[in-house]
Amino acid sequence: MSAIFNFSSLMTVTLLSICTTAYLREMKPSIFDNGMEQVPGQPLIKRKGFSGFCWKLSRIGERLSPFISISCILMALHVLYKK
Repeated sequence: MSAIFNFSSLMTVTLLSICTTAYLREMKPSIFDNGMEQVPGQPLIKRKGFSGFCWKLSRIGERLSPFISISCILMALHVLYKK
């Protein structure tokens, strides 16, 4: 079954993506900076494409680190004992 149609698999893939991108950004901070674009007249930098998506996932992993780690532990227990 595809990970899109199974909620448990979807959550596992999402948590692994967040944890992986946060780890990669911790090891090499400029890894997701090639999708940046400065919009004229605005102070914000827009991030586009796959690298922008990965940058956003790594930002979630950095800012919500305690919640993400608790979610990973709960998902691991779910996978080990419920499946």
